[in-house]
Amino acid sequence: MPTWKQALREGLVSGSLASAFSAGYLAWAGYRRNQPAAPVNAVSHWFFGDRALRQDEASLKYTLTGYVTHHVAAIFWAVLHAKAWGAREEAKSPVPALAGAVTAATVACVVDYQLTPKRLTPGFEHRLGRPEMANVYAFFALGLTVGTLLMKKR
Repeated sequence: MPTWKQALREGLVSGSLASAFSAGYLAWAGYRRNQPAAPVNAVSHWFFGDRALRQDEASLKYTLTGYVTHHVAAIFWAVLHAKAWGAREEAKSPVPALAGAVTAATVACVVDYQLTPKRLTPGFEHRLGRPEMANVYAFFALGLTVGTLLMKKR
């Protein structure tokens, strides 16, 4: 099992990629609804309340807070993923790495929507449909996979 320091190092890389991939998808899904910033803004509802769920335009207040929150949450899940998965030999191969990342994204989704109080859910569920929400977690898993494989090549 990797040390927490190793897991943090890998989690910073894979979590940042997972955040970028999934936030990119959030913006694209919002763009398809003519509101590219709205899903990212909604993430800031834990801090700003329901006002953030109604914000359509990009702003430092809602969009930056939403993205930073999303990014920190992605790193949190990536560190846990790296701690649980990082030392396994199969994590160096694409298919098992993807399977581990999909498992981590699934656990994150279940925790986000089944165990977390409403005020602390991701928030983008208020701006997206279920298929789009599933895609957010799929892009999250893809970013985790790429990050894990990059760190294993080092």
